[in-house]
Amino acid sequence: MSETESEISIELLRELSLASGPPGAEDEVRAIVHRELGSLASLQHDAHGSVIVEGSGQGPRVALDAHMDEVGFAVQSIDDEGRIHFVPLGGWWGHVLLAQRVDILASGGRKIPGSIGCKPPHFLKKLEREKVLSIEDMHIDVGARNRSDLEQWGVRVGDPICPRGQFEALAAAGRYCCKAFDDRVGVGVLIESFRILNADTDLSCQPIAVAAVQEEVGCRGARTASAISQPDVAIILEGTPADDLPGMTSRQSVLGGGPQIRFLDPTALSNRRLVRLCEQVAEEEKIQVQLAVRRSGGTDASTTHLHGSGVPTIVVGVPARSIHSHSSVIDIDDYQKAIQLVVALVRHLDTDTVGSLTDYSS
Repeated sequence: MSETESEISIELLRELSLASGPPGAEDEVRAIVHRELGSLASLQHDAHGSVIVEGSGQGPRVALDAHMDEVGFAVQSIDDEGRIHFVPLGGWWGHVLLAQRVDILASGGRKIPGSIGCKPPHFLKKLEREKVLSIEDMHIDVGARNRSDLEQWGVRVGDPICPRGQFEALAAAGRYCCKAFDDRVGVGVLIESFRILNADTDLSCQPIAVAAVQEEVGCRGARTASAISQPDVAIILEGTPADDLPGMTSRQSVLGGGPQIRFLDPTALSNRRLVRLCEQVAEEEKIQVQLAVRRSGGTDASTTHLHGSGVPTIVVGVPARSIHSHSSVIDIDDYQKAIQLVVALVRHLDTDTVGSLTDYSS
């Protein structure tokens, strides 16, 4: 990848990551997908707002899926003093929330900035210092004087709430910090690789871009989008949790170690032949990859691989530290190598190869 291409890739990733897109409110991310892919082919949508773009080419239908949503919250109630109580949309750990900045995506069309309220240490009792505060006991402070302020600003029960982050280059070259790398790195890989594949006149398959909604609350968009994309094979693109952390001894997702190929997690088992093909392609392209077996978690593979009579599916992830927080960290080389790997893998998926993935006759 040239320096100019790298700069373009990073700028797109920055814009994607800073966009607000909690589950069910992916509008800002969807607008970027429309802008980047809408001129290449006609856009389709499922009833929940997932975007499906059918690329050029003949042969097996290869779905490239990335989810547009990020973990967020929704307004549950507003008290008389103007505090907002909320519920999580996706998996959060209480330790990463107190005093963090958020935006209320108000029904009136405004973004209302606020922060998750916390007691200063002066007011904490000993037992409070030693436990994680439950989300049910948290509130968001937007500076309102009373409930009437929030009503005037258009804040309503059910309004989505999004983490507010910054996109920053860290001191270590090539490493970046921002919210929502799960899964805006996947959306970035989807856009970049689809543009390359759609322009390839020698392709022996038909790439289909699927930007899915509501992954963080049950992989719902991938299920309904599959009714339109009708994939013969699927590649799920993710921001996968890095495990190069203190105390982690069996590491399968290290920053700078290359894209991760997820073999299985509790929700899906990747097609074994497709995994081995991906490893072979990575070796041919001299791309270092990491193979992972996960005890927890899940991706859009969980619903995509069950579509129809079954779809051979694989998950390719960009490792990201501290996902499901306001400040996750990636290595841009892993991101760019993921694009290269996806493009190379799709170029191998002709009719015979895809057929062999599900040939159980012998």
